[in-house]
Amino acid sequence: MQSNIRAFQDYLIKEKNYSPLTIDAYTKDLESLSEFLKSEYDIESLEEVNYGQIRSWIVALSEKGISNRSINRKISSLKTFYKFLLKIKALEVSPLAKHQSLKTSRQVQVPFSEKEMAALKEDYFSDDFNGIRDRLVIEFLYTTGVRRAELISLKTQNVDLSSKTVKVLGKRNKERILPILNSVVPLILEYHEKRKQLNNIVDKEYFFLTEKGVKLYEGLVYRIINKYFSGVSDKVKKSPHVLRHSFATHLLNNGADLNSVKELLGHSSLASTQIYVNSSLSELKQVYIKAHPRNK
Repeated sequence: MQSNIRAFQDYLIKEKNYSPLTIDAYTKDLESLSEFLKSEYDIESLEEVNYGQIRSWIVALSEKGISNRSINRKISSLKTFYKFLLKIKALEVSPLAKHQSLKTSRQVQVPFSEKEMAALKEDYFSDDFNGIRDRLVIEFLYTTGVRRAELISLKTQNVDLSSKTVKVLGKRNKERILPILNSVVPLILEYHEKRKQLNNIVDKEYFFLTEKGVKLYEGLVYRIINKYFSGVSDKVKKSPHVLRHSFATHLLNNGADLNSVKELLGHSSLASTQIYVNSSLSELKQVYIKAHPRNK
């Protein structure tokens, strides 16, 4: 089984061009099922499993409080794995051939408002390395719309202040060039100066670092967003993705067309971008209700 998993990982890297984060997530999903099968059925190989046993795993995940949406994502990893096994003829029929995705409720994305973004004043941040970096992290997420993983993996060499552009590596290793706003340039320069003063920088190639000189990690980015937005917003969810959602919604609210927002976000289809229109329409509706003479 391990040899097939390694072959699967190579397939995702070389043929599917998946990112390291995605491959790591797929591998963890396979390991989760493997551990369950070993514990409950004494099965050593994923090739020997039947659908009933996978259903037992799904039930166990649900009983642990894991959402249907997360379970569906795990099943998607398994489906990709079994399709690979069919491709290399290590399997004749996928145990998930007749599986139906679990029902999920549509998640309503609530972006930060423009008023909340404006309320995050400069004096909220300290003038040491962490304060300057935190402010730039927030500005970068909000003014470029990059994903959390794209922010973390951003290379220093890909931030070009001469052209005021940044090159990010998105899903499936797709590159895109994004503009840097004039207002962000002084903050980048300030961050560069603070960064130079760090001792023993380990991950020199990465743009955003911790004060210990290593690249940022997921938990720290979440904490940065929660720390500062807790003082200006009462929204339950405060995350890097909410800032990405705010970026798209505010662009649409101020006249950007859907195709342009799609390109900036790095979406492969308009369907992915369409979810942001709902927030835009909601705000537009409020303006309409307040402004139309028939409603006065």
